[in-house]
Amino acid sequence: MLFSDLELEVSSSEAKFFAIRCGINHTVLSHETSKIIVVTDFIHVTKKIFDPSSHMLQKQATFILSELREFFNCHNTNTIKFWECSSKSNWHLHKAVNLDTKSFNLTPLLPNKCSWDFSKKLESNNIINTWKMTFQALNLKGRNFLKLVNSDNNTLEPTYCKGSSWLQVFGHSNLLCARATRVITNHAPIEEYCLKFFLDEDFSYLCGLYPIETRRHILHECRRFNEYWNLRRDLIAHFIQFLERNLRAFSFTSS
Repeated sequence: MLFSDLELEVSSSEAKFFAIRCGINHTVLSHETSKIIVVTDFIHVTKKIFDPSSHMLQKQATFILSELREFFNCHNTNTIKFWECSSKSNWHLHKAVNLDTKSFNLTPLLPNKCSWDFSKKLESNNIINTWKMTFQALNLKGRNFLKLVNSDNNTLEPTYCKGSSWLQVFGHSNLLCARATRVITNHAPIEEYCLKFFLDEDFSYLCGLYPIETRRHILHECRRFNEYWNLRRDLIAHFIQFLERNLRAFSFTSS
């Protein structure tokens, strides 16, 4: 009979699933058991043993099924049952297992991290680190990429958390997102950009203070877009405020 205790000092389903795997393995190796009863208070997780789809416990489930196959092949009368027993029921055997497991101190032979969660986190971190290194290369992100900082004055870098560093502040509006993207990459309907393609075109800026319309001039100096003014246009919060207050800025309708 196996007892899987929820009051262990481990909160993950993976650890509890592993406890069941160890118990079944120990029982099968004895070659003297014909009936296995798994007592657990997380029966919904135990069902993952027989779930053929992809999930975080699939690797352990494969080992358990392999051991059960050997167990059933030993004799056609061998059986296994799963009983659900809540820890709140105060079953005396449940308490005994809980006390015994908490008093057991396991010293690992080698530091090893091979859980599903750790592997996915490690893979994600490696992708982000590669992404950040690539992002720092000017020839890849573009020499005109606008450097913006957050409220802590840290340069915005690529991330997949909270809707990314940029999208979380302007991703709610398609129009705002399009305009912000034009400004950040400097691929906007302004004379500074158009001059790259129309070399013979005669450009004259409407405000009269600058010979050509540039991104920097629009953000920091132009009198045509003065609905919101703040010297710290490199702060993404003020940058978005500027775009929201000046709807014609970096828009095709302003051309």
